[in-house]
Amino acid sequence: MTKFLVAGFFLFSMSAVAQLRERLDSAMRSTTKITLPGAALLIIDNGKTIYKNGYGLANKETKVPITPETNFRMASVSKQFTAMGILLLEKEGKLSLDDPLTKFFSDFNHHVGQQVQIRHLLTHSSGILDYESVMNLNQRKQLADADVLMLLKNRDSLYFEPGTQFRYSNSAYCLLALIVERVSGHSFASFIRQRIFQPLNMTQSTVYEAGKPISNRAMGYRKKADAFIFSDQSVTSATKGDGGIYTSLNDYQKWNDALRNNTLLDLMGVLVRIGKAIPQTPGSYYGAGWFYRQPINPVLFHSGSTCGFNNYVVTIPSKQFLMAYFSNKADNKANAAAIVKILADAGHPELGTILTLDDLTQ
Repeated sequence: MTKFLVAGFFLFSMSAVAQLRERLDSAMRSTTKITLPGAALLIIDNGKTIYKNGYGLANKETKVPITPETNFRMASVSKQFTAMGILLLEKEGKLSLDDPLTKFFSDFNHHVGQQVQIRHLLTHSSGILDYESVMNLNQRKQLADADVLMLLKNRDSLYFEPGTQFRYSNSAYCLLALIVERVSGHSFASFIRQRIFQPLNMTQSTVYEAGKPISNRAMGYRKKADAFIFSDQSVTSATKGDGGIYTSLNDYQKWNDALRNNTLLDLMGVLVRIGKAIPQTPGSYYGAGWFYRQPINPVLFHSGSTCGFNNYVVTIPSKQFLMAYFSNKADNKANAAAIVKILADAGHPELGTILTLDDLTQ
């Protein structure tokens, strides 16, 4: 592949870009049939859009195709928006990352609530119990973030002393969404819309609220035998802080631009300030809704998986690089990994092991 070194950056020749696009397009076509659920892919490198396209159906019944405007359920990719809500309130002096849970939830178990601070929730180092492990196994009604609080507030134990270990926690981000509500005086959905989506002109994005329509919505599916069956919701699909954002490639590009340009706040500075090393994977960290490799010029990553969606985002701010892969097929990591390998071979070897961090979300 032809590359030119200019001012310290590799610039692909026009023919090399065309070859890369063809490889990406071939990978997308080979893993998606136009009559089945599929995926959308955005690649930006050195600030230039290399690829932006969708394949397959957003909705099998209506036959609506996937496009860059299609809104996918982000699942755990949502955590970066929840974290931003907290950080914006901190920036305004309305809360401190050292604040304990009991400051916001006075009836939380005192032993637990006094130990767990906001910074522990942001970095998955709180040790707080997984709500999925304490919920009723026969639960039929969808849980809300407030239900998560009810499940946890009387528990008198933690997995470990806060700040001493890493354990991925959906519970933590549900509690963070509730903290946003209590501090701001607005619903989580309203706060995210007013403070993030509207300022960044993310006009298609929304927070899931049961019964409210979502424009350009992709429905979720999972494979059963040789067919894809409808699998859009589960009992945990209505919690907002840990996974309730819907967005599109077009809007996510605006979000990525805002993070790179420090439009809302200095994300890199935040990661240096609060990021937590992950002992299980040396050289890896977590902070504010992002896994990342090395604190200087980091490669940032997050995945999001539910009963009917599988998403992967990777960004390298120093290289103005973004990969956003959104799929309305569950358990679709292999297809995302194929895209990552193409990009690693095309000049970004640092991407080679990034998807291994996905294992830490289980």
